[in-house]
Amino acid sequence: MKSIILAGGSGTRLWPLSREYFPKQFIKFKKLNQSLFQKTFERSLKLADGNLGDISIVTNEKHKFLVLGQIEELGLEFPEKNILIEPVAKNTLPAIYFGIKHFKKQGEFNIAVFPSDHLIENEELLLETFLNSEELAKKYMLTFGITPNKAHIGYGYIKTGEKIENGNLVNEFKEKPDLKTAEEYIKNGYLWNSGMFLLNSYVFENEIKIHAPEIYRAFEIEDVEKTFETVPNISIDYGIMEKSKNVAVVPINITWNDLGSFDAFYDEFETDENKNITPAENICINSSGNLVNTSDKKIVSLIGIDDAIIVDTKDSLLICKKGQSEKVKDIVNILKSKKDERAELHKKVYRPWGIYEILEDSEFYKIKKITVLPGKKLSYQLHHHRSEHWVVVKGMAKVTVEGNEYFVRNGESTFVKSGLKHRLENPGKLPLELIEIQIGEYFEEDDIIRFDDEWGRK
Repeated sequence: MKSIILAGGSGTRLWPLSREYFPKQFIKFKKLNQSLFQKTFERSLKLADGNLGDISIVTNEKHKFLVLGQIEELGLEFPEKNILIEPVAKNTLPAIYFGIKHFKKQGEFNIAVFPSDHLIENEELLLETFLNSEELAKKYMLTFGITPNKAHIGYGYIKTGEKIENGNLVNEFKEKPDLKTAEEYIKNGYLWNSGMFLLNSYVFENEIKIHAPEIYRAFEIEDVEKTFETVPNISIDYGIMEKSKNVAVVPINITWNDLGSFDAFYDEFETDENKNITPAENICINSSGNLVNTSDKKIVSLIGIDDAIIVDTKDSLLICKKGQSEKVKDIVNILKSKKDERAELHKKVYRPWGIYEILEDSEFYKIKKITVLPGKKLSYQLHHHRSEHWVVVKGMAKVTVEGNEYFVRNGESTFVKSGLKHRLENPGKLPLELIEIQIGEYFEEDDIIRFDDEWGRK
């Protein structure tokens, strides 16, 4: 079975853990040994019987190398042509149809569609349900409804209709309700809307022609840039599922969570005897029902604090009441309106060659810790407004300056003047670590003039 993975979301409701350039699907939460994206990819690979070509990933330019890097961590080399880049995000219907069109060139298929940021524990049952639904998918667009374990206001709901094969016709889609309405939905047997689908390429395209002709016309254009200029911004639910009579839902009783807010963590992470989720070294006196997450090895002490969410990173601190974390996205919008880069970037930034972390930032200098992965190299580049001093602390660096190559070993350093073309490379088999001291009057990333880059960046 072929799969489309949707990996372009920005995860604003989990700020400051999740940010635009490193959203939640790529985070390795402490409970998990892989990111949610990696788990989704491995799930898709099982459906594809190990055939990497049967998976396509819809994402954006800034996440492309996170996708490639995290697949590489799994020991796999993914075909880059199967990474479909949206020039601009236009919601789930254009993203899914983008992936459908990619596979449709090869023929008619059933295609599983997975968001990349869902936590699923009963994975074997999920995969079995998808495989058992292939015949039904040849007649209906299929969505999958999760059997609820409680009234939840953070999810949409599905009202089921007539029984057909291993599913039901969809009677109605319901928006996220208030608590009282959610309780009524549970009593009446409604299902959570999971956002996972099984779509036959032929059936889906016919439904697009009928219910979303503007989407169909936009994708008739061969130029992806022009397609995404004209295609409407619309979700698959609004754009086609709620309009069509040719939709069925397959119920599935699995442990599922979209980790859509910090409140959702309480369904997945263990609490202590006082119902706190917090590292063991923290001290909580007369405090209960709290979620505490810190990035550094610091002790957090609470006295008389109940039902709070506290998330501390190197550059941001979030404190809110439980039940209010859906509003975190409003903070991100405010930061963006102020052009504050903390809405988009962590102090630790991921690049296709490795990671850099900002240790100190001032008006006339910036200090970074740089990690270059084995066999990787930065672009051949120059800066007009800053010079760079590199001190190797682990491994050996290969440095090129104006065409001249030399090696810098552990404990040694080198200096690159502004205006000189240069490149940093790790020729070894272990990660290269170094401290970079930038000196100058301007340190932003747009002061990079690239002459050669393995990843085609400008």
